[in-house]
Amino acid sequence: MRDHKEQNQDRRSFLKATAKGTAGIIAASMFPAIVPASVFGKNAPSNRINIGQIGFGRIGSTHDLPEVIKNEAAHVIAVADLDKNRLAKGKEWIERKYAERTGKEKYLEVKTYDDYHEILGRKDIDAVIISTPDHWHAQPAMEAAVAGKHIYMQKPTSLTIREGRQMADMIKKKGVIFQLGSQQRSVNPWPQFKRTCELVRNGRIGKLKKVYVGLPGDPAGGNTAQMPVPSNLNYDMWLGSTPEVYYTLDRVHSQTDINDRPGWLRLEQFGAGMITGWGSHHIDIAHWGMDTELTGPIEIEGKATFPAKGSGLWDVHGDFLVNALYENGVQMEIGGTNPNGVKFEGTDGWIFVSRGNVGVTASDPVAAQSAKENKAFYASDPKILGSVIGEKEIHLYESPEQHQNWIESIQSGKQTISHAEIAHRSCTACLLAHTAMKLGRKVKWDPKKEQFINDKEATAMLSRPQRGKYGTNNVKG
Repeated sequence: MRDHKEQNQDRRSFLKATAKGTAGIIAASMFPAIVPASVFGKNAPSNRINIGQIGFGRIGSTHDLPEVIKNEAAHVIAVADLDKNRLAKGKEWIERKYAERTGKEKYLEVKTYDDYHEILGRKDIDAVIISTPDHWHAQPAMEAAVAGKHIYMQKPTSLTIREGRQMADMIKKKGVIFQLGSQQRSVNPWPQFKRTCELVRNGRIGKLKKVYVGLPGDPAGGNTAQMPVPSNLNYDMWLGSTPEVYYTLDRVHSQTDINDRPGWLRLEQFGAGMITGWGSHHIDIAHWGMDTELTGPIEIEGKATFPAKGSGLWDVHGDFLVNALYENGVQMEIGGTNPNGVKFEGTDGWIFVSRGNVGVTASDPVAAQSAKENKAFYASDPKILGSVIGEKEIHLYESPEQHQNWIESIQSGKQTISHAEIAHRSCTACLLAHTAMKLGRKVKWDPKKEQFINDKEATAMLSRPQRGKYGTNNVKG
């Protein structure tokens, strides 16, 4: 098995042997013919990380690519999308951003592919960003690992628990750097999440007893009318491992506005709804504060409302309530009656945390007080928020920004803040909650064996049939 250091050595050898730099991507006219590597330092061409973008939709264009391109070591040189219109937009967007940053109109020519496997086959690409629909996460991540590419992937990790385990195992086996887009862990832009988890882990609210997670549901709706497949869309590949069904716009994504919330988010064929959508963020933070990142609940009980027949195309859960019990005795309540965020309740007080434009640090109690006003970070006693974490107390992993942490981890070989096993475990908790919601009763779970206990009905929901050539079962490596 080749590790990242061997791959970096291959990369340097390749660049040394290629007179014009990285596969013709960097114009030869930019640099003198012979320049010492020390002139460029850590951002020398031999140290650049060549990246391929897989999927150019709402999250790729507004979040993943803008954050990655900020890093000088990152060089996005290719984009893949099975919608030709989005593919063209992706190429134009990336080239324009580099032109703006460098002041050179033709600084970079981005190669385009309507099949992401062609990106994985390129020897000069070191890493990929996977910004695809939920049902297209685990398979390309596994294939990227097999191809030796480092991976940044949007949450949730998988459509099913079995897929998630396959993915985490493959990434571990291949030794590539993986990062999940669970950006609430990084101090930019939301330092209050890490701060909260440190306070909880260091006993500032006493012994942790219960965690409340607030998540909304989705309303019914969606046009069910069958429509012709747009000529620019490879619809069969878009469906991937899921069953073949007719095309309608509200099942896929907008053909006019890349930033519209896509219909697939509200269909169980492609995901579980808000329980994995936002749940992957909040339950991940709950796990971080509970010190249960590498395990999971042992009991889960749930109930939910689902759209009635005839109410439209979309069928993910609406209002719901889930209660989970962990082996350490901590209980977790997840539901829409709780404020959107995470509340940790202990024997000596509580802390609530959510997103907001508030900077909060251990040495800044004024910012902590303003956080309370914005409902982003507050506690039963304001003094808790300003408590100083001692040198010998628990200090959690600090990531400056989620994408930056990924880039720096590729360079150093250090594990990311949201590596594959952590990512799989948070997604598993979400999917367990969804299973309990669908069954409408309690299920028992063995987090070590990742099996339901004496429950054939729940066990049948650990995986789904995979269609034809698609799916994680077809990935070998």
